[in-house]
Amino acid sequence: MMVVVVDLLLMLIDLFCSILRAVVQTVLRPRLKSIDGELCLITGSGGVLGRLFALEIAAEGAHLVLWDCDTAANERTARLAREKGVRVYAYTVDLSRRHCIYEAAERVKREAGDVTMLLNNAGVVAGRRLLECPDELLERTLLVNCHALFWMTKAFLPQMQTKNHGHIVTVASALGLFSTAFVEDYCASKFGAVGFHESLTHELHTENLDGIKTTLVCPYIVNTGMFAGCEIRKELCSLIPPLDPLYTVKQSMNAILGEQQMICIPRIMYIAVLARALLPWEANVATYRFMGGDTCMLPFIKNVELKTSNGQLKS
Repeated sequence: MMVVVVDLLLMLIDLFCSILRAVVQTVLRPRLKSIDGELCLITGSGGVLGRLFALEIAAEGAHLVLWDCDTAANERTARLAREKGVRVYAYTVDLSRRHCIYEAAERVKREAGDVTMLLNNAGVVAGRRLLECPDELLERTLLVNCHALFWMTKAFLPQMQTKNHGHIVTVASALGLFSTAFVEDYCASKFGAVGFHESLTHELHTENLDGIKTTLVCPYIVNTGMFAGCEIRKELCSLIPPLDPLYTVKQSMNAILGEQQMICIPRIMYIAVLARALLPWEANVATYRFMGGDTCMLPFIKNVELKTSNGQLKS
């Protein structure tokens, strides 16, 4: 019984210190670590966020491994990053195929060396109503946004374990913490990404691999075109507008370099997370309806349907 009491007191002390440390870090800018000379692999590096992450990380002196399924877009990112004076290795990789991930990982180990930072940024969404969406598109969202995290970690974590050094970043979404209608595939994949990341973090702590850091990034909708047309109630749009991509990446970089375990962007998203956990289901539904969150994806779905009917989207 005495052991339990002592452990309880120690836990309460840790709890108090953790809360105090979080408050101090919120008020005072945390000390940022150097990643000069590290080798960082970024998935989805041909997209808007991936390119900005690549340029910000290159500016910090880290060398880059860039993965994307769009060869031309990935090469553009590589050219821009090389102008920062770092080594850049660009690979065309389909994250929806497990064997492609493992094959590319072996090439990276041979040609670039050991990856010490893994930034899982790639993400897709079907953009169709559930009952009208081809199964292949639903599967692709889960494969890229969630399943690929397993294969990426299995491919690159062993190198980090050997030296007890590394950093794994998961770019999830606010829709991995609370949900909305008409994007079941995306919400399911991002909830899965959050669960995977948190479980992995617990595992690293349990195995005393304190040299391997993790950061979970959960932004609100970012203005990259991925969810073009999505909007909440017009009167509230100025309160929670779509995020500027560069702002999102800079906030994420501060969290990564500050070794922050999790960041929601913007901070008001923490209120939504707390409300989901503490309020009854009906209260959350009433809040969503007031804010227009229950129908915010309908314009986005219509845009995708229109582009699909005009042949502008590839399956």
